[in-house]
Amino acid sequence: MIIEIDNKRYKVIKDYKDAFDKEEFIKKYTSFFYEYDYIVGDIAYSKLRLKGFTKKENKIHNKINDFVNVEKYIEENCAFDCKHFILEKL
Repeated sequence: MIIEIDNKRYKVIKDYKDAFDKEEFIKKYTSFFYEYDYIVGDIAYSKLRLKGFTKKENKIHNKINDFVNVEKYIEENCAFDCKHFILEKL
């Protein structure tokens, strides 16, 4: 699925437990995420939380937002077995 928001296009590359809800995502999305290559959304206690991740080539890349660590982030920082999704900027 491809979505467009603020003239940015994203592809849903993971949608664990049917987590992605376009309307909820649009409510949380801000210009803060423009520079990120990926956005991870996780849902716990009926609340959506977003976090940006980058590719190594991105100028804002660091080890905290490195996409190679996304599964570790989900495992260690999200509620156990929570619904989550990953969007990739096109």
